[in-house]
Amino acid sequence: MADNLNKLKITPASFKTVTAANVDAQEKISTPSLTFFQDAIRRLRKNRAAMISFWLLLVIVIISVVSIWWTPSNPNAQNVAYANLPPKIGQGIPGFSGQANVGGRIVDKYAQANVPKGTYYILGTDYLGRDLFSRLMKGVALSLLIGLLATLFDLAIGVSYGLISGWHGGRTDNIMQRIIEIISSIPNLVIVILMLLLFTPGLNSIVMAMGLTGWITMARLVRAETLTLKSQEYVLAARTLGESPVKIAVKHLIPNLSSTIIIQTMFSIPTAIFFEAFLSFIGIGIPAPNASLGTLLADGQKAFRFLPYQMWYPAAVLSIIMIAFNLLADGLRDAFDPKTQE
Repeated sequence: MADNLNKLKITPASFKTVTAANVDAQEKISTPSLTFFQDAIRRLRKNRAAMISFWLLLVIVIISVVSIWWTPSNPNAQNVAYANLPPKIGQGIPGFSGQANVGGRIVDKYAQANVPKGTYYILGTDYLGRDLFSRLMKGVALSLLIGLLATLFDLAIGVSYGLISGWHGGRTDNIMQRIIEIISSIPNLVIVILMLLLFTPGLNSIVMAMGLTGWITMARLVRAETLTLKSQEYVLAARTLGESPVKIAVKHLIPNLSSTIIIQTMFSIPTAIFFEAFLSFIGIGIPAPNASLGTLLADGQKAFRFLPYQMWYPAAVLSIIMIAFNLLADGLRDAFDPKTQE
């Protein structure tokens, strides 16, 4: 031990002068600073299921937008001679060859119907000879539009109602919450059916009917967050400086409520789409000849035993939309609030 200590010699070269540059280099933060939303997006990108859902929904939305101006054929054009044709893309592709089992033997339905060569129906035709692929494109676009419009009602009414209730508190909050409880006690389906009986069935009446009750969950979530946020120091400081409640809501409350609003919105859209599909499926939704996912399911269900493909494709698209929206909403919830992962 003593020999080792003797070998260690301390010389002036053993010391280094510490300069301001060395201190700055040690205290320098190498990781770039991120805002709350930038950090949330970074966490969202790590969620593989949410990102796959996002790109899948983006493709569906693009196809829906394209269907406004272009579809392979007129989705409402009827050609009874081409009724119930099976899907066909090319020869020899299983399930898309234009062949069907008739009386125990495989026949070419396109040849039987004298369909011109080169005329294919990717998803087949329905009982009126309408192109199912074109109708599915239009149906998805209409269902997404209804979901978006119903969600806008949800945002406009729910956020405003929740902010007013939570901000004022006291007697105002009690009265507003009792109103919500009364509305919640009536089943949504009853309200929607009454609205559709009073007004002409169609896009406007369905959106209005869903907007009457769809905002309740949003209002409750916003109210709960507002009750917490209004006691924060920055809100108290704004009130001390004399800012109006509207200005405080726009500058301080809504930005801090944005994560709650975004997450609930992502859950509201698929709920509205599914509710519209249910209404159309039971015959009180979108009127004929317009196509939505619900009307396509209703038409396909009539011939499901013999022509199952007419129901499979709209059912598959509806399932994909519902699953993708829910997975994306779960990813957003985890990204905006990492505590939910624990």
